[in-house]
Amino acid sequence: MSAPEPTEQPVDPWCEEFLSHLATDRGASGYTHRNYSQALAQFTLWHSGARQTQPPWATLQRDDFRTFLRHLSQRKLRRATIHLTFSALRTFYKFLIRRGHVAASPIRYITLPKPEHRLPKFLTLAQADDLLRAPLRELERERHTREQPVDPLPFLRDAAMLETLYSSGLRVSELCGLRVEDLTATECLLRVRGKGRKERLVPIGEPALRSILAYWKALPLRPASGEPIFHAQAQSGEPSTPSLVQRHLKRYLLAAGLDLRLTPHKLRHSFATHLLDSGADLRSVQELLGHKNLISTQVYTHVTTERLKQAYAAAHPRATATPARRAAVPSRGNPPSGLSPHDSPRSCPDPRASGADTPDSS
Repeated sequence: MSAPEPTEQPVDPWCEEFLSHLATDRGASGYTHRNYSQALAQFTLWHSGARQTQPPWATLQRDDFRTFLRHLSQRKLRRATIHLTFSALRTFYKFLIRRGHVAASPIRYITLPKPEHRLPKFLTLAQADDLLRAPLRELERERHTREQPVDPLPFLRDAAMLETLYSSGLRVSELCGLRVEDLTATECLLRVRGKGRKERLVPIGEPALRSILAYWKALPLRPASGEPIFHAQAQSGEPSTPSLVQRHLKRYLLAAGLDLRLTPHKLRHSFATHLLDSGADLRSVQELLGHKNLISTQVYTHVTTERLKQAYAAAHPRATATPARRAAVPSRGNPPSGLSPHDSPRSCPDPRASGADTPDSS
């Protein structure tokens, strides 16, 4: 369960100063700004109800935040949501300390519940291929079923956006922020602005590059330097938005027969998983994804390891000791002399029966 959006935004001057700092000095994404604003508003609303006053940030104690933590836990919020809320509060207090508003953070030694170990969901190679082909297939279907001419631009743009998301492992906000000068077609490279305005160079595959050029060719005017690579409308010049990408993605998921709950971020998960499956090293994948810490990338190694375990358990004749497996394996005779049937090697546990999440959205 995720936290509902607060009905009010924080009006505290320190909160406003912090949120302005996020937007101007740190270059935080719209998502980060929204999440941090909601976290501050959520604490403010709770404190106003429980303490009958606005939070006095300079004099709050650790027990205040422990009580707030219990409040969040009683609401049955996901642990990831609780961690995100306290991450925002910790960052807020670090800002207050740097500005000299407070001397220390009352959240510093609060222990949060352990986060759930959820493996990223990703598409198989065949599913990814079906999804990437879906926009142009939908264009052909529209042309055959409609009597009126069909505008190909939205389909060409969507095909190029999906190809680029998967080809370069981008966040959807990074995709929407791409500008013409960020693409070096001769070298098949993209300059990407990630979290905190950090830039990185990532390769872009030929299918994605061809899709972008085909989309540009169909536009009334080819985009010039400084303009977005992907337009929300052909005539507007405004960049595509994450909500537009998500909305159009659902149509193509339906056309490809895939889960409609999948988000554009699953293409990023698929990018990383498929690279590691094909032998890419972890450090390279970390750089391509723009992860600050290697631990953020290591979750994809768990995905590939779980898949290897499942393949082993399903295929190796000595992986399990189930009756069905024994019946399917030719008899190898009695155990060697001196060994009883109970001395036979134990079977490895089936990873699918471990209760851990298996890959099927961070």
